[in-house]
Amino acid sequence: MAYDWIVDALEHTWSEFAQTLRGRGERDFDALTPCPGWSVRDVVNHITGTELFLAGSTVPDATGPWPQYVRNSLGEMNEAFVASRRHLAMVEVLADFRDATSATILRLRSLSPAQWAIDSWSPDGPRPLHQFQEMRVLDSWIHLQDVHDALLEPTDDHGLGEEIVVNRFEAALPYVWAKLVAAPEGGLLRINLVGRLGRSIQVQVRGGRGAAVSSTEEVPLVEVTTAVALFWRRMSGRINAEAFVRASATDLRGDRDLAWRLAESLNVMP
Repeated sequence: MAYDWIVDALEHTWSEFAQTLRGRGERDFDALTPCPGWSVRDVVNHITGTELFLAGSTVPDATGPWPQYVRNSLGEMNEAFVASRRHLAMVEVLADFRDATSATILRLRSLSPAQWAIDSWSPDGPRPLHQFQEMRVLDSWIHLQDVHDALLEPTDDHGLGEEIVVNRFEAALPYVWAKLVAAPEGGLLRINLVGRLGRSIQVQVRGGRGAAVSSTEEVPLVEVTTAVALFWRRMSGRINAEAFVRASATDLRGDRDLAWRLAESLNVMP
């Protein structure tokens, strides 16, 4: 099918979740992740809750004030599911996760190409289903890395989801460079990624908008060389701008003010 690669990435990522957490104790599930206020248990419950919501479940009622890290309606929905499931033991958490994600995989495998093109709910408004499910890969894959980090077991085997994540973050760079950084007209950005998914990305401001540039001999206003892992960690907000810039694997050249504005603007996840 046309979008099997998306389903494969979801299935691989969710299977890695289950494998990583198999045989763990309650203490591991309570380990804090890079997501403010969320433990490993909360991250797993977040993915379960999202899949339940997409399958038609109602958002649980929430009582009391929202934590400080909840900043919008999407955050409120996520927190409502997470908070309602915090009392569950790890065995229940994993069982519900497997049930919810398996049901999603079965449903997606049964869809026709036409159904993949139909608009679906998304946090940013209606989007074709294939675009939204790519977002599900991104969210799930980043959270898988959150779990690895919380357990002090980072991995270099990033699986099928990593390419989707890096590609989506690359696609966000024209907006970041032109709108968030407010680079001048004609300003060229070059980002050199080093690693398994390494590539050279060039973005230029044209008519006030950022545009990908396949090749050019122009000297960039800003050139950044960094590791793929540092790139997605900064784009997802898992490290801050200073950690990204000061990392030994990051090299910044060109306009220093613009380079710092870029580093500060790279976090594109809500």
